[in-house]
Amino acid sequence: MPVFEPISLERQDAYRERLAESDVIASDYSFVNLWGWAQEYDLSWAWGDDLVWIKQSWPEEVYWAPIGSLEEVRWGDALSGLGEPNPVFTRVPRNLALAWEKGFPGRMKVGEARDQWDYLYSVEDLVKLSGNRYHKKKNLLNQFRRRYDYEFLDLNAEILDRIVALQERWCEWRDCESSELLAAENRVIGRLLGAWHRLRDMTGGAIFVDGEGVAFCLAERYPQDILIMHAEKGFTDYVGIYQAVNQMFLAAHRGFRLVNRQQDLGEAGLRKAKLSYHPVDFVHKYRVRFL
Repeated sequence: MPVFEPISLERQDAYRERLAESDVIASDYSFVNLWGWAQEYDLSWAWGDDLVWIKQSWPEEVYWAPIGSLEEVRWGDALSGLGEPNPVFTRVPRNLALAWEKGFPGRMKVGEARDQWDYLYSVEDLVKLSGNRYHKKKNLLNQFRRRYDYEFLDLNAEILDRIVALQERWCEWRDCESSELLAAENRVIGRLLGAWHRLRDMTGGAIFVDGEGVAFCLAERYPQDILIMHAEKGFTDYVGIYQAVNQMFLAAHRGFRLVNRQQDLGEAGLRKAKLSYHPVDFVHKYRVRFL
């Protein structure tokens, strides 16, 4: 049986090597996401010869998809090694769910986890904002450019303290402690900013108006020319602030093909907002229960 242990920064590079072998692009499995949210979901991992097993213990005990060279795995042996007759997996990418269905016909129940689908967008589309479908967003961006004396800066060590202060101000403004989700997200952002120098492939940007921070984003450079957006915060007193931070950050990263803006968590308002940016695809995920 695998021995689970806390997710640690010390094994970051080894995990990223396994992840590269897996061809998984779901944002859940990036090391930054895994380590950042580990305390909130009580995540742990177990290292085998070929796979990294991931277990979530809060708010339910369930496995995530294993990471490694998935096409070469003998799944009957691997799954029996967990020592559980009916394991349950969440956030399972489509290719793995299909492989399991083929390998275990009639022995599993598969459900579509729509709330956890990742939204994928064309970086070029969100930089140009061309055409009628982006008219409102480009109008808001142009209003921001006209109204304010702004500066966009790449996130680096020199402005890191200013971003920490900006997040603190944003949380006071939004009263993060009154929302379980916002409070958890605030803790995660604090962890990521605190470990900025140790986390691989982290990037981001911030907008300052008259020298004061008004918006920032945290992202991660990912394989296959993908950016993963981990956080995006702005003060909506500034007209067009979210359109501005999104467009300016992506304009500085036009070498990437796609941006993954993660899930909508089933929130109607968030889903509407994400759909309004016209995703070019989704990362489909499933919940799998072995019978």
